[in-house]
Amino acid sequence: MFEVMSVYIRRVFSKVLIANRGEIAVRVIRACQEMGIETVAVYSELDRNALHVRLADESFALGGETATDSYLNTEAILSAIDRSGAQAVHPGYGFFSENADFARAITERGVTFIGPPPEAIEVMGDKISARSAAEKVGVSGVPGNAEFLTDASEVVAFGDENGWPVAIKAAYGGGGRGMKVVRSADGASHALESAQREAQAYFGRSECYLERYLTKPRHIEIQVLCDQHGNALYLGARDCSAQRRHQKLVEESPAPGIADEIYHAMGQAAVAVAKGCQYTNAGTVEFLYEDGSFYYLEMNTRLQVEHPVTEMVTGVDLVAQQLRVAAGEKLEMTQDEVEINGHAIEIRINAEDPAGGAFLPSPGPITRLVAPSGYGVRWDGGYLAGDEISQFYDNLVGKLICWGHDRDTAIARTLRALREFEIDGVKTTIPADIAILEHPDFQAIEHSTKWVEEHLDLSDVSATTTDSATAGAGDDGEVAEPKVRRDVDVEVNGKRFAVSMWLPESAMAPNVVKTNRKPTRRSGSTGQTAGSGSGQVTVPMQGTVVKVLVEVGQEIEVGETVIVLEAMKMENNVTAEKAGTVTDVRVEAGQSVGGGDVVAVIE
Repeated sequence: MFEVMSVYIRRVFSKVLIANRGEIAVRVIRACQEMGIETVAVYSELDRNALHVRLADESFALGGETATDSYLNTEAILSAIDRSGAQAVHPGYGFFSENADFARAITERGVTFIGPPPEAIEVMGDKISARSAAEKVGVSGVPGNAEFLTDASEVVAFGDENGWPVAIKAAYGGGGRGMKVVRSADGASHALESAQREAQAYFGRSECYLERYLTKPRHIEIQVLCDQHGNALYLGARDCSAQRRHQKLVEESPAPGIADEIYHAMGQAAVAVAKGCQYTNAGTVEFLYEDGSFYYLEMNTRLQVEHPVTEMVTGVDLVAQQLRVAAGEKLEMTQDEVEINGHAIEIRINAEDPAGGAFLPSPGPITRLVAPSGYGVRWDGGYLAGDEISQFYDNLVGKLICWGHDRDTAIARTLRALREFEIDGVKTTIPADIAILEHPDFQAIEHSTKWVEEHLDLSDVSATTTDSATAGAGDDGEVAEPKVRRDVDVEVNGKRFAVSMWLPESAMAPNVVKTNRKPTRRSGSTGQTAGSGSGQVTVPMQGTVVKVLVEVGQEIEVGETVIVLEAMKMENNVTAEKAGTVTDVRVEAGQSVGGGDVVAVIE
């Protein structure tokens, strides 16, 4: 039966372009290969030798380094679709995955978009219209407003009326990007500006809206799957409550400690929301759960990062199902046939330094990576040893997923696998992940979305990495020779191609054309968000200055923010560790800096 369906799908589209990068691009490529479908990768200047590029059947350059110049460059991606002859596009998650204009541009070319129709994305992609759509089918959300924010005074008015804290959220995004919690009127203006910048950088849209911020909720989400024939079902519940900066660290399925009647009520509500907007393909409806009640949060019109935990407990390959639904196939099962078997836990391993609970981005080259294995252990990675985590993209290295016949077994297996994991060159969240899983609160299901940041003690946690001086070194300890670009013309079977080659400098002839990009600094992260106390304010990681909040002659106190630094799509406040007068400001907005650079001097 599977082979018959695969043959049918290949007749509908034999070649799929993946408009993404990293581990999700690798995941989709592998699913396509298993179904006999050719794959097309796209890549930025920095990703020209990335794992997803190496695995795909063919690849096309997008140009540029930042996401805006590459993976968010609509014309470049559409050109790659045309040149490759791909009949379908899988958007992954992030980037254009929830962009209705992009989906419509694909479908207008007669190319299949492996996701919901543009109309459903428009309804659910705009979180305000999504709230209205959910309310129309009887699903209520957290108290919030129904208009885009235009001024910080609107935040203050909402907080004064509904109570503090409140949450500013990106209207066209998800995953915690562009979300800021405002605890008083004083922080409204800064929080709104920061949320709008992050939303623009990650989703290409800056619109934001407001919701009341619950004090101790759990984050529960329902995986839905809908075909083009009116069939829809839900595939279990996931708990994604262990978060920092409103981004998930640990996910598990089934959601523990939820009564069956509440779980089924959530599932039915999720299906109602999906059907209410004529949704097709895979999607996730998210809820906040507190004191036995649940509230609609949002619908993510795409595949979720944490989809593997659902796959592990249901036996359903969600990417394969996406391909089948997009090809017009009916769902292979009914709701009554969905079975939940055992328990699965997913750990997002990010290139961040969790020391002291700071979770500072830690970009750089991966000099060693040995993923764990064994019964019930799965690794979905986007990098191998020798690859580099860039400051310009998300810092997810990969996902470790472990299955057990019950939750206790899954926790024990995940802890074993985390301790077995070997990675050098960048600092990762693994020490914090171990601390979470070992904690009695997590094991007793007493954690919430704020638990990591407010209750988990990470003061003794440290992340180790190789010395920055040997970053990029081979097994013999020698630093890899820099490579430069050479443009050449070649003939393949009589057809002429212009190609670019990156070769060691020592191997190049005098007519080498070098890139203008400066070498990446290999500065290590200090694990601090302020200066050393000497009066020199330094940055702990490479990134881009988005805002300078001080000027020469200004009096400043310990803990005040000096600059706002963006690294890996997250904003970080760099603060002063010494009170005094600012005598020198050495950076300006838009400037790139490296780890250890002095940005201001205080005397």
